[in-house]
Amino acid sequence: MIKTSARGARCVALLLSILSILNVCLAQADPTVHDGHLWVPYTSDQGTVWLQDDRQPSLYTQEFGDCQGDSLLNVSRFDAAYYKDNMTVLFHLEGSSALANESVILYIGVFAYGESRFNLTFDPCFANIKSLCPMNASVPIQANGIIPVAPADVANIPPIALTIPDFEGQAILRVFANSTQSQIGCFSAVITNGGSFSHPAEVGSTLGAFAFIAFASSVAVAIYGENYSETRKHYAHSLSVLVVFAVFHHIYFTGALSMNWPSVLVAWWSNFAWAAGQIYSRPMQNSINRFIGSNAGNISMVGSAPNGQNQPGLGGGFSITSIYRRALDSLQHSNPPVKRASENGVVQFGWYGQPVLPGLPLPGNYSGFAGTLAPQGIPASNAFMTGFLWFLMLLALLTGAMTILKWSIEAAIKMKIMRTDRTDDFRHFWGRYIGITLLRACFIAFFMMIFLTVFQFTLGGSAGVLAVAAIVFAIFLVGMLGTAAYALYYKLRHDKFVSQTGTINLERAAIESAASDEEKATKSKLSMPIRRFYFTDADSDRPHVHDDLDYLTKFGWLSARYRRSKWWFFSFWLFYELVRACILGGAAGHPQIQVFALLVWEILAFIAVIWLRPFESNRLNLLMVYLLGFSKVATIALSSAFDPRFGLSRILTTVLGIVIIVIQGILTITLMVFILVGAVTSYMSIFRHREEIRPRSWNKNKDRYFKHLNHKDTDRPRPPPPPPPPEPVVPKEPYFSVKEVRREMKIEDEDTDETEVGQPQEIIEDIPLPKSPSRTMSMRSSYSNLPYGARQHRVSWTAKDFQALEQVNAALSSERMSQDYAREAAARHRASSLRGPHPMDRGMSGSSSGNVTGHRRAQSLTSALIRPAPPQRSASIVPEETDIIAPAGRDVPTGTTSTHT
Repeated sequence: MIKTSARGARCVALLLSILSILNVCLAQADPTVHDGHLWVPYTSDQGTVWLQDDRQPSLYTQEFGDCQGDSLLNVSRFDAAYYKDNMTVLFHLEGSSALANESVILYIGVFAYGESRFNLTFDPCFANIKSLCPMNASVPIQANGIIPVAPADVANIPPIALTIPDFEGQAILRVFANSTQSQIGCFSAVITNGGSFSHPAEVGSTLGAFAFIAFASSVAVAIYGENYSETRKHYAHSLSVLVVFAVFHHIYFTGALSMNWPSVLVAWWSNFAWAAGQIYSRPMQNSINRFIGSNAGNISMVGSAPNGQNQPGLGGGFSITSIYRRALDSLQHSNPPVKRASENGVVQFGWYGQPVLPGLPLPGNYSGFAGTLAPQGIPASNAFMTGFLWFLMLLALLTGAMTILKWSIEAAIKMKIMRTDRTDDFRHFWGRYIGITLLRACFIAFFMMIFLTVFQFTLGGSAGVLAVAAIVFAIFLVGMLGTAAYALYYKLRHDKFVSQTGTINLERAAIESAASDEEKATKSKLSMPIRRFYFTDADSDRPHVHDDLDYLTKFGWLSARYRRSKWWFFSFWLFYELVRACILGGAAGHPQIQVFALLVWEILAFIAVIWLRPFESNRLNLLMVYLLGFSKVATIALSSAFDPRFGLSRILTTVLGIVIIVIQGILTITLMVFILVGAVTSYMSIFRHREEIRPRSWNKNKDRYFKHLNHKDTDRPRPPPPPPPPEPVVPKEPYFSVKEVRREMKIEDEDTDETEVGQPQEIIEDIPLPKSPSRTMSMRSSYSNLPYGARQHRVSWTAKDFQALEQVNAALSSERMSQDYAREAAARHRASSLRGPHPMDRGMSGSSSGNVTGHRRAQSLTSALIRPAPPQRSASIVPEETDIIAPAGRDVPTGTTSTHT
């Protein structure tokens, strides 16, 4: 809290000077009582402010204990407080001594997170403490003081230290006799800032309410129904009380490891102490103390620092030579003592602790299970009897609760609030249900009771408490394991034991893509024989345990929640809890053996439970198998760093403790969410016979939930989804695709008189469709965009081009023949008859000449497009190959036609 400077000899002188100034200031401004509170003035550079005297200090001490054992002082009060608002430190000491006349030297040391922050050695005579100057048995010890501090004195205190929960600090007072220069008294108090993770009243009550919701949901589903098999199916999916207390026990009993825990973890675990039966009751503790007697065992054997025993290494120890060297230096440099104020003016405040009870560890020491029990005020020697007595009360409470439930149902049926057939089995056999409830409670408490009994054996104690522990250990060990063994025998006696031999083939191979032929040929193979043992049904007509009414009646409280193939998991769980409890309790006081043996066991169990996934409910598998298993392994692995032999700094220890709190906090929140979800699903299960439930928005989820239950009851994997419909066959495409075509320059491109003919599609676009007859011939004078006298030229032709042109011509021939060609054929016939026969056609008959002309015209439609010729300016069609184009006004030979406009 405060770090001393090298000039420790001047501390007392500075203290006395400031006390003198303080007396003057107090004389000028007296405290004032207002609204029932005492207000004191504080003057600083900013002025005078009034502060409430009973305000909470920034840092203050709580419980204190004796760290010497044979102290010659009997201290009834030892406290100190640091106020940041007025930069003062207040201390108070009350007690008595058996010494007749002894001058003493006082040493005060303050430690935070294992490091010294402030220490002061002074003579009480020079500090104006008359009750210690000298120490006399006839004068009660009453020492108090207010020490102003400078900002430099508290510069090493980070601001977070005033707000961080469960600040870890100690204040140590040592008293030395001047005559012998030896220690005659040592007292230690724990320092806190008021913030803490420990809220057992609020957090513990909330967790208890959630546990009751889980219990009520399970009981309601178990007693409601007409068919045992159907009831078991719904009961398997309600949240198990076993899972709830398995989580609580895991969190709290982690503190049973013999480690030097950080204060934050011990405070966090105190919220779960009720689940382990560690509930403080003064009458109960007094009765247990009388039963145990003086032989309460030695908690140092289980890794704790007991109160009332000599702790020479506390706070790093001390050197008597350096203590008196500081005292002599302070005497040489001190001012004359000032008159001490009257002790009647002692400022009283309520922020202080009481002496710790016998059997508890020294305040500020949180080692082992004794340190975990310390916040509850329960000594380690009383842990077993406390847990056992509360467990007996729980059994009585469960018996009374089931009895009240039975008569409440009877009253509800009399008032016609409930139907009779759905709860007839519970009403008729309610005594059997009470017995099953008590057996289930013993099954849940198996780990807790085995651990507490084994821990009591390790700790030792009186013969009476050891005898009770032995009886309880035998009852739980023989009773629960015997019941589980009989449940297995009751089912397996009708089955056939099968022993099957097989082999496991192991081969070393490279990745297929990277393995060479030589590597594939030289694969190393290893065969290991293995023998498999299992039971098979000898009678195929015998029902499964989940459908067997007789087995469900006797052992359903053990097997009902597990899958059909893992109905025996209760025996595995008991064996796992037995080994875990024996390691945790039997190896107390041997931290490395305890933590590493438990870590190996938890890892093996975690792997096995993941492989089994025993619960029928997905929620229970997620919570119990994965989250709880991971939390156990991670917590124990992190806790191994808290072994004092590793020398881990307390600041880093606190950081690891907060990490553990985060892991366990997430587990607890998930458990609470699952309890609420389990309550909703239990409500659906109870009203499963109704068509609709309220709220109506839950009906869709109810139907889906029941389908899920029916599928999980079969213990078969979910069928794979149907294959998707086959996709339509896509025709195979070429293995290449043309994305871009680039034309290179050719020789013909240099000829400006020749024009490249387009593709067949362009030809179609260039040829206009026939127009109506009303248009003039001049508007239809050309089928081409070429200027007059230009010659069409095609650089190259392919067979594909000819085929395309033939298809185009075939499509256009019929329409063109029907209109234009008919009129032009008639015009050619009239021109031929007027001009006479062509010289080449002389000697031929007129009839044959006309047929030849018509035949040649039919062929010219295609040839004109294939081998185009320069058109006439006024021609309406492209001339044929054999046509002779004559200028206007000249005669055309017979057999050749020419049309002019």
